[in-house]
Amino acid sequence: MNLINRLFAILVLLGFVHAAHAAKVDTVAVFSPRMNKTIKTVVISPDNQKPKATLYLLHGYSGDYSNWVNKAPQLKEWVDRYQYVVVCPDGGYDSWYWDTNDDKYQYETFITKELLPYIDKNYQTPRDPSKRGITGLSMGGHGALYLAFRHQDLFAAAGSTSGGVDIRPFPNNWSIIKRLGTYQESPKSWDEHTVIELTHLVQPNKLKLFIDCGTEDFFFGVNNKLHEKLTYMNIAHNYLTMPGKHDWNYWTKSIDYQMAFFHQCFQTVVDAK
Repeated sequence: MNLINRLFAILVLLGFVHAAHAAKVDTVAVFSPRMNKTIKTVVISPDNQKPKATLYLLHGYSGDYSNWVNKAPQLKEWVDRYQYVVVCPDGGYDSWYWDTNDDKYQYETFITKELLPYIDKNYQTPRDPSKRGITGLSMGGHGALYLAFRHQDLFAAAGSTSGGVDIRPFPNNWSIIKRLGTYQESPKSWDEHTVIELTHLVQPNKLKLFIDCGTEDFFFGVNNKLHEKLTYMNIAHNYLTMPGKHDWNYWTKSIDYQMAFFHQCFQTVVDAK
């Protein structure tokens, strides 16, 4: 049975019946010394259970910290069933989760050096990287893979749904010019800040990867290219395509597969010990 069939089997087995206890949803304000501002973050934690792992879940361009819990309310049920914490930080309107020359756009530092210690301290989450994952949608899908590729000491599993995994075909979109300059003026910077050009960083057997995208999505082409490159480089990964566009109709379906994938990653660690 391949991974996608296993994930589907997990979803069918668990179903969508209401859990006996509702997961706890907090909205916390985390101070970023690097950016000198507080950043709101939604934290969904299992009710009366010590969390087994942590999943960082990033929003897309023009979104915010509340998108996932409001648009995909089943997250609360999956958290109770899988018993891992889901953390949804605010990544700014158009940060792409990079550190840039703008002091107010230091979101790589915020997530990897400021938010992670805060969550581990305040929610008693495991500090073992093998029990920590990151994923997201669109800009957040890019951000999740970008951060995971660059910080394999922090994350053992990473995902992306409808991710902007190659920004270069879209040189005039989504405020990227504000962060990096134009592609014509700064091609090296664009290369260094796009996921598909960072695959050389992936260490053998270091990251478990799950990438999905809708077949009618404008990012479908770049996701296929990433899949082809990972395959060519013999980097193990799971790739799922389903009918769907770049919208919440797709993401509210894909998140169920993402959650099941990370549950399987974290459970494998538990079973192995």
